Amino acid sequence: MKSAASALLLFLPTLASAADNSGQEFSFLASFLQMIAALALVVGLILITWHFSSKLMNGLPVGRQLLSKHIRLIETRYLGPKKSLILIEVGGEYLLLSNSETGLTLIKQINMLEEIEVMEEKREQSSFATLLARLRHTS
Repeated sequence: MKSAASALLLFLPTLASAADNSGQEFSFLASFLQMIAALALVVGLILITWHFSSKLMNGLPVGRQLLSKHIRLIETRYLGPKKSLILIEVGGEYLLLSNSETGLTLIKQINMLEEIEVMEEKREQSSFATLLARLRHTS
């Protein structure tokens, strides 16, 4: 069915020009049908290209799909212009990193279960600033 429709669209401009006997006169219908056939052909080629490229790209690891198996970004806190704290998980271990103009620096490796227990004991001190201060004193 699809091949018959595409063959009809391919031969439609030829049929439209053959229907015009005079050759010299302008036929609005023939021009309109030719334009519609050309548009259908271009849209069809775009859809076919999109279909095959998406099938090809699904087989390739691209961007975050490759990293999502082993590295996961947990949280980012921006402290100022070009300065931030980054909490990531790498292979089950949690790392607190600082990012600044000079580069990326490891602050501390965190055992999340111990930190969660401490935070549950002291609910009133559960802000990020107090957690950061606690991490600075223990390192």
